[in-house]
Amino acid sequence: MSASPKVAVLGAGANGASIGADLTRAGVDVVLIDQWPEHVEAMRANGVRIEMPEETLTVPVRAHHLCDVATFEERFDIVLVVMKAYDAEWACRLIAPYVKPDGLVAGVQNGMTAATIADAVGVERTVGCVIEVSSMMTVPGVVERHSPPSRSWFAVGSFDAAGTRRAEEVAALLRHSGKVEVVDDILAAKWMKLVSNCTTLVTTAILGLPMLAALNEPGMRELMLRAGQEALDAGLARGHGIPPIFGLSPADVEDPDRVVEILLDTLYAGFVLEHTTTTILHDWLKGRHSEVDDINGLALSEARRHGLDAPVNAAIVELAHRIERGELEPRPENLALLHELVAADVIPGERFR
Repeated sequence: MSASPKVAVLGAGANGASIGADLTRAGVDVVLIDQWPEHVEAMRANGVRIEMPEETLTVPVRAHHLCDVATFEERFDIVLVVMKAYDAEWACRLIAPYVKPDGLVAGVQNGMTAATIADAVGVERTVGCVIEVSSMMTVPGVVERHSPPSRSWFAVGSFDAAGTRRAEEVAALLRHSGKVEVVDDILAAKWMKLVSNCTTLVTTAILGLPMLAALNEPGMRELMLRAGQEALDAGLARGHGIPPIFGLSPADVEDPDRVVEILLDTLYAGFVLEHTTTTILHDWLKGRHSEVDDINGLALSEARRHGLDAPVNAAIVELAHRIERGELEPRPENLALLHELVAADVIPGERFR
């Protein structure tokens, strides 16, 4: 790989644009690619505006529409895929011809997408990544980043024999955007992030509230912890260990009965502001499909595959699907409905049986 790698950020939404801006400021040869036309045009005209608690930056970037990929003549050393989990397959197949033979594709996203990426570009070119960056975007070209680089966190890991060396190439880039750990078992680390996501992302979005306000609703914290515990138990059944994430130590995750609560408290203490809302709620407010099937839905299907009960995740999936079908609005009153569905042990669609 070249000393100064050519990099693409495929998916330049809130997190992708933040990372792309950080890399640009560090002097990295990077292009940003996104599917929201107005956002791309705003970045081209005015750069990316990153609004953080302590400062606001405007960074000129090289931005491309998704359709521009077909015109690329250069190939990339590293592609950071910062897209929804359900977009990983088509996105990686789109970019695969533009990755150098010894290049890397890193899935900087939620969900268990490593196998999907490996199918598209080869396991030897796949790097897994856990991302914990809190940001959102409602205006093209403007990112509200709640966790600046000093409070953002990543873990990366490779799958081929080269292992740490390959992962370190991606880690070196992401260190411009946050703290980075290179881990031996990236799949276990990604499942731990899924446990955290099962606890917070869809659950708080169902209430239509910021994460902190949702957590403080009576009876909500207990429900969230149960959702995370179901996901943790499913991961253990899959054969995953319990590695520390979010900068925790091995001692912090020794007790499986306390891990979910420690993750929840660490997330809220280090990455969540009073007005922070989740990516799931952003999707719903914009009329878009969410990642519920790749988060709580995956935990549910894996739990049932191993003969485990997961009534909280089943209820979360059911309500999320009702919201996406237009049968419900995200609102605090849905908490009572969640409790009712958990008590009834609802069975959502056939996909999750």
